Amino acid sequence: MTPATDRIATLDAVRGVAVMGILLLNIVSFALPAYAYVDPTFAGGAAGANWWTWAIVFVLADGKMRALFTMLFGASTVLVAERALAGGENAARVHYARMASLFAIGLVHAYLIWAGDILTLYAVCGALVFALWRWPPRLLAGVAGALLLWQLATGVIGYVDTRRFEAAATAPDAGAALRIRWADYRAALLPPVQPAAEDIATYRGSWREIAIARAHEAFQLETQVMPLMLPETVALMLLGMALFRTGFFSGGWERRAYWRVAIGGYALTIPGYIALTVWLTRAHFDPIVMILSEPLHLVLLRPWMAMAHAAIVILCVTSGRARWLTARIAAVGRMAFSNYLGTSILCTLIFYGYGLGWYGRLERWQLYAVVMLVWAAMLLWSRPWLERFAYGPAEWLWRSIARGRVQTMRRDD
Repeated sequence: MTPATDRIATLDAVRGVAVMGILLLNIVSFALPAYAYVDPTFAGGAAGANWWTWAIVFVLADGKMRALFTMLFGASTVLVAERALAGGENAARVHYARMASLFAIGLVHAYLIWAGDILTLYAVCGALVFALWRWPPRLLAGVAGALLLWQLATGVIGYVDTRRFEAAATAPDAGAALRIRWADYRAALLPPVQPAAEDIATYRGSWREIAIARAHEAFQLETQVMPLMLPETVALMLLGMALFRTGFFSGGWERRAYWRVAIGGYALTIPGYIALTVWLTRAHFDPIVMILSEPLHLVLLRPWMAMAHAAIVILCVTSGRARWLTARIAAVGRMAFSNYLGTSILCTLIFYGYGLGWYGRLERWQLYAVVMLVWAAMLLWSRPWLERFAYGPAEWLWRSIARGRVQTMRRDD
């Protein structure tokens, strides 16, 4: 939401990769029942090409693109606050106006377009982390690490306790009451989702049917799932603030430092992700296994791979090569808000019943042909738009609401 002359090309390019990469995961929720996102055996196919598609996306993108986007949100919080102060504005007033308007737009997105909205969560977490935006990088990173380790600890404790409960309830001498309690507990581990066939029938239905189901799903996500995501989201925003303050996202590090981050990050995480992929597959995506596998990959692996991805993008931009491509990716990043919301509108029109009605019709591997087409659209329209206008349409709307007045859309030059 800053003028073109003040943009940081590396930060925009990383954001562009993040918003494009998020579709690798979100496409599953657009096109298939939501639980297929975490368990490919639920819908969309989990054998052959479908399994390989899930495995590759899980290793390289699952959580990593959202992590990048979240870290960049933290970085932008510092950037906007600094520029507000430099312009003689009240940084807190500017920030909280942005978060309030983002929350409102997120609610519209969740209840009228697509239930999988992340904007409301970002608005809440953004309001929390602003209190720490002046802290030095080491302190920000320390708090982020503590939050992530707390999440890991709760996951490990939950997994151990569940296994102990399971062993006691399935022992030969276990009483009937204990077995019943275990059966109820295990059933509660699964989210309250309807069978895949019913979900498919609903989202191929009319606007009214879909609107009711979408509102129910959005409410569940915002009240049951997103509160559990608060610690990791806050942690990643704080980590993004710390990295921005050190010059990481602005290309301020030496090239060999970025290479170390990239090579070290991949060397550390890819073997771990391959092991998790094998474990989940052999466990048939048992929800008990996921109690531990989720924090293992979200806490121990994801941040490092996300930083490795960012380092590679920054190296590409600062190398000066393939400028035609990096410039278009940076334009996608400058219009990340518009591209995020536009993707929701386009994909729901492709898959929902009030559009083409492709919901549940494509196998998992086939979904990525749609992803490629949407990526092409992002790359083709973002740069020409920004050559004529100062902001993307959603960025203009957000800025106008936050500022309380209609912003000038056309470029001055």
